[in-house]
Amino acid sequence: MKKINLAITGCMGRMGQQLIKSANLNKKFKIVSLTENRKIKKKILGIRPEFNSIESFRKANVIIDFTVPKCTLEILKIAVKQKKRVVIGTTGFKKNEENLIKKYSKKIPILKAGNMSLGVNLLIYLTEITSKSLGKNFLSKVYEVHHKYKKDYPSGTALMLGKGIADGRNKEFYKSIGKRYLNKKSFPYGKKINFNSIRKGDVIGEHEVTFSSGKEIVTLNHESFDRALYSEGALTAAKWLISKKPGLYSMRDLLNFK
Repeated sequence: MKKINLAITGCMGRMGQQLIKSANLNKKFKIVSLTENRKIKKKILGIRPEFNSIESFRKANVIIDFTVPKCTLEILKIAVKQKKRVVIGTTGFKKNEENLIKKYSKKIPILKAGNMSLGVNLLIYLTEITSKSLGKNFLSKVYEVHHKYKKDYPSGTALMLGKGIADGRNKEFYKSIGKRYLNKKSFPYGKKINFNSIRKGDVIGEHEVTFSSGKEIVTLNHESFDRALYSEGALTAAKWLISKKPGLYSMRDLLNFK
């Protein structure tokens, strides 16, 4: 089988470094390009990191992007010109940025996921089912913990869980978002979905969804122990995306959750 030529953006970041390790161990991929938004003098696996450009992505079949929203949109502009497939693990997009991604997906295949973990995507699926089953008599909230360097909050995964709650109730997600707390010891339920984000230490990721009727509580949770599960999930997404037509896909499409 011919190897998939891979470009990794944000190569000096935590996920960029992990992606390099995982892709280098995976015989189905060949890293042909590494990019960063600052000049990097040293070579990595014999490749000198470049700035994002048409030339830097020329040999790639798929681009995997874990950066920041502004950078992701710049990469998509380039990818559309070259008809490159893109896997997006970046989080923290605003509504207008999400709409731009949808626009680009009409021209190229894009798989976007706030979390590439199989377990987390199963949790999102179960959240939607639970929300639908319990109905409006249950209030809900989302709790998440990440390392102290993570800037955006709530995390992309927490927002995906919130969307699962809203979808289960046939509600518009953005209108369902309640209060967003940071580093609170406790936080309340609300008529809308409240979020609490904890930033501490080197925690890879913890997520919890709670439903309460006032008489009983239902809790769904997931904890990550190894960052490699995200990079391996991203590589699985890249392989899957190779055979797809233009469109905006998710890990739910890849995992065939109905």
